[in-house]
Amino acid sequence: MTVEVTKLASGLTVATERMPHLETATLGVWVGAGSRSERPHEHGISHLLEHMAFKGTTTRSARRIAEEIEAVGGEINAATSIENTCFYARILADDLPLSVDILADILTRSVFDPEELTRECHVVLQEIGAADDAPEDLVFDLLQEQAFQGQPIGRPILGTPETVASFGRDHLAAYLDRHYRTENAVVAAAGRVDHDEVVRLVTERFADLPTGATPGDEPATWTGGEVREVRDLSEAQMTLAFEGRRYASEDHHAAQVLATVLGGGMSSRLFQEIRENRGLCYSISAFHWGYRETGLFGIHAATGEDDLGRLMEGVADEIARTVASIDDAEVARAKAQMRAGLLMSLESPVSRASQIARQMLIWGRPLTTRETLDRIEAVDRARVSRLAAEIFLGAAPTLALVGPVDGAMDASTFAARLAGRA
Repeated sequence: MTVEVTKLASGLTVATERMPHLETATLGVWVGAGSRSERPHEHGISHLLEHMAFKGTTTRSARRIAEEIEAVGGEINAATSIENTCFYARILADDLPLSVDILADILTRSVFDPEELTRECHVVLQEIGAADDAPEDLVFDLLQEQAFQGQPIGRPILGTPETVASFGRDHLAAYLDRHYRTENAVVAAAGRVDHDEVVRLVTERFADLPTGATPGDEPATWTGGEVREVRDLSEAQMTLAFEGRRYASEDHHAAQVLATVLGGGMSSRLFQEIRENRGLCYSISAFHWGYRETGLFGIHAATGEDDLGRLMEGVADEIARTVASIDDAEVARAKAQMRAGLLMSLESPVSRASQIARQMLIWGRPLTTRETLDRIEAVDRARVSRLAAEIFLGAAPTLALVGPVDGAMDASTFAARLAGRA
């Protein structure tokens, strides 16, 4: 399987991967604008726009959009992230023209009807309330906010009740016109697709997508910080983070390997020590998120109030041991997990379309599977050990806690214990 790429005269990029053994296809539009692209008064507008795109166009009502795609057994959806927004359809391969037509319709001819907008704002307000009621979600929003204080990249994707309630049709139209332009978007398809046909369909249907460049996002600066929200809950949610590596960094894959070694599965250090040996929580994990110019290396766990102090001490100790000693077998096991995850994702047209689009937005070209595998394979123990020392011993961690967390150690105490053990 190989990826074919065509840049249209309009500046819009079309990338496809043919998977001829399938009967289905996924086609979507990925736009390089997300919550960090918003101005202060626009907080939450990227996510609201994602909702409103399905609420009627000059040629289709909201109901007709849903009925047309489901009449052929397909599904259409969207998602907003910090740096991207995507709109995609999963369909039988023969129904590809319909998916292109509907996606083009909602992205170039949405009407943003005021009555629909009022209703959908109410729906999003309920979504914000649900997120606030879910401590396991809230703690990640708080962590991101503390890591990048006062910056668009640190704001919750959903927005606030005040900002969402303030949006009118003109706000949505202005944001759409500013960011949803050909140079800032990729149409990606994977499955039983023909590249030339996709190019032809996109050229015809997306002719009205505005051309030209888009404004860049505000550069992100890691600030760090600490926040705890005391609530009467049965579990305490704990997240801590250190500055990671940007996704185009040479150390990005090494950071992913380090996250896997530390908390990427049942064989990981944190799972074995904190869950299995000490029995202090049900689950614990480590993760690494890359952004354009920085990254976030995080750890998450949930436990009872009485166990939180011992859990945090155990996490500090295990990080210190990781800095002091990582063995070749751990690195090999982590790389095997990453290779398997990558190769398994090649079997899903949804995953492939997403991977291709994100690669185009990040690097301006698709990465071959071999190239990605080689980058993973190039990571060795020495590199992971060096990176562990740089990430964990460079500064105090960012800390966010939700629940019965009055007695939790603070970030400076955690950092002191970590430094002392290392």
